[in-house]
Amino acid sequence: MTQDDIEIIGKNVKDMYGTFMGKVAGTITDIDGSIQSVGVDCGSQGLQQIQYEQLVVQGDVVIFIPKWRLDSQRLIREKQLTLRRLKALIDIVSENDDMKEDAEIIHEKYKSKLVSLDETESEIKAKLEARLTELDEQMKSAKMLSFDAKVQFKSNEISEETFETVKSCTTEVIEHVTHEVSEIENVKSRIADLGLEVQEITAPPTPDIQESAVSYLETNEPQQVVQTSLPEAPTEPVTTPSEPIEVSAAPMPEPPTESEVTFAFPEPPQQVTPETPKDDNDNDWLARMEAQ
Repeated sequence: MTQDDIEIIGKNVKDMYGTFMGKVAGTITDIDGSIQSVGVDCGSQGLQQIQYEQLVVQGDVVIFIPKWRLDSQRLIREKQLTLRRLKALIDIVSENDDMKEDAEIIHEKYKSKLVSLDETESEIKAKLEARLTELDEQMKSAKMLSFDAKVQFKSNEISEETFETVKSCTTEVIEHVTHEVSEIENVKSRIADLGLEVQEITAPPTPDIQESAVSYLETNEPQQVVQTSLPEAPTEPVTTPSEPIEVSAAPMPEPPTESEVTFAFPEPPQQVTPETPKDDNDNDWLARMEAQ
C-alpha cells in the first residue's frame, strides 16, 4: 500500500453533491498490497465496505462515486471503442476485398463482444431504474418534511429560524436528487443512442432505391415491361404541305325558276277492274290534264 493510499484513512467521505456520508475507518488490502475495499463509518448505518475504485481523494475529502455511474461509464466506453473498431474493419474490407476472409474472424469477435455488452447493458438499465425509484422516494420525503415544517411554523409550533433551517436542508436534498436524476437520464439517453448505432452497423445493408428500381426493370418479364412502358411515337414522317390544300366544293344547285316549277297533282283513286287495264287509266288522266 502506497503513502497516498495510507493518507485516505481518517478523512471525511462525501458524495458527488457534497453531502456528508461518513469517515474512512480503514482499508482491506490484497496479497500484493493493493486496496480492495475501504471501510467507512456511516454513523447509524454502521460500517460500510465500499470498493476502492468508487472513492476519489480530493484534498482532505474523499468523494464517493455511485456504482451505477462507474458501470455505465465503463459500458459506454467499451461500446464506443467496439463500434469504432467495427467501422474501421468495414472500411478496410471495402477498400481491399481480398482481406474479407481475414477480417471475418475479427468481425465475429467484435460481434460477440457487442452481445456480451448487451447483457451488461440490461443489468445496468435495471440498476438505473432501481436508483430512479429510490430517488423518487427521497424526493417525496424531502418535500413532505418541508411541507410539514411549514405547517408547524404556521401553527406556531416551531420558530421561523427552525423553519428556515428545515427549508434550507430539504431544498439542498431536492437539488441533489434533481441533479442525480438528470444525470441518470443523460446516461440512459447515451446508452440508447449507442444501441441505435449498433443496429445500424450490424444490420444487413439494404440496396439503394434507385439501384433496386433499375435492377427490377432489367429483370422484368416482357409482360411487365409492356405494362410499365409508354406507347412509342410514330416513326413515319408526317409531311406538311407547303401550299394550302385546295378543297373542291360541290356547286350548290340553283333554285328553279317559276317556269320550271311543275306541280304534280295527286291522281284520284279509280276502281281498277279486270277489264280496264291500269296503264289505260293513267293515259286518259294525263290527256285530260293536257287539254285543260
